[in-house]
Amino acid sequence: MKNSKLVFIALASLVFFNCKEEKETPKVTYENSTKTEIKTIPADSSQIAIADLPIQMEGTSYLIHPIGDFRVYEGRSKSIYGTSNTDKVSFSVSNYNRFELTGFLQNIKFQHVDSTEIHSLTDKKMVISNVSYLNTIFEKSKKQLLVYTIVDMDTNRDTKLDANDIKALYISTIDGKNLKKLSADMQELIDWNLVESKNRLYFRTIEDTNQNGQFDKNDRINYHFVDLLSPEFTIEKYNPI
Repeated sequence: MKNSKLVFIALASLVFFNCKEEKETPKVTYENSTKTEIKTIPADSSQIAIADLPIQMEGTSYLIHPIGDFRVYEGRSKSIYGTSNTDKVSFSVSNYNRFELTGFLQNIKFQHVDSTEIHSLTDKKMVISNVSYLNTIFEKSKKQLLVYTIVDMDTNRDTKLDANDIKALYISTIDGKNLKKLSADMQELIDWNLVESKNRLYFRTIEDTNQNGQFDKNDRINYHFVDLLSPEFTIEKYNPI
């Protein structure tokens, strides 16, 4: 009986220390400066840039080429979605569903259907997780716009851009030009919603006001909307509370 108690205590201690070690990684790490743009990232020799076959969103005149990373290991290959044997490799880096493109993309390239020229969305280091075409805005105004969820800053300072960093909201025209960041630096995008009757894109962000590295109930939520018909995508702040 005594031995059983000792075993139980040992196991409980092990669980306790493991839980302590598995502390949640902060999304923001503060140093002397709040400017945390990626300057250099160590090269990963296991990564190979690869493009999915192009897609053309309904009603548009541009092909979209999703660009992502494909990882190769000894005797095995791995896409962003999982591992497989070399005879069952999936080379996909994105998923497409009519007006939405998802994945963990390093870039997107655009090509007019009547041209052979291809140009990039950006020349900066980014991770693009979502691209949405605002088709209902086009139906009303003939203005073709794309909205993006992007990680563009190494906010936790681990020399990587990934899901552990802050997500930002971006917008561009259908050709990938006029790319503009809508959410403020160091504010995590919560969600966004399109209100077609007002031609507005509403979105919420959360700001780490107590600078503890986490987003919690003590932090401030900011509310904004964008006038989608304005040439400069004018951003307005509002307070519904």
